[in-house]
Amino acid sequence: MNLWLLVIATSVGCYLLKLAGYLVPARYLQAPRIRQIVEVLPVALLSALVVVELLAHGRHIDLDGARLAGFGAGAIAVWRRAPFLVVVLVAGATAALIRLV
Repeated sequence: MNLWLLVIATSVGCYLLKLAGYLVPARYLQAPRIRQIVEVLPVALLSALVVVELLAHGRHIDLDGARLAGFGAGAIAVWRRAPFLVVVLVAGATAALIRLV
């Protein structure tokens, strides 16, 4: 039963956190400094997630060659302006081939 109370309390907390975003007055959101932060925040968060998934294995840093090679191949595909599906396939195929060898 304690686990369900934790799940419900966390759900309510997440809902209230989302609701708090609607309660912020518009004048605060129109400030130039806040607008600059809001524009780069998604990129920073997604970059942090990529780095964690790329380098972390549990609570340890793991420099897996296949992951790094797949990331590098995907980064080159993005740099060459390949479509998203091609980027994912190139990165996955590169990592799979490195692990196969």
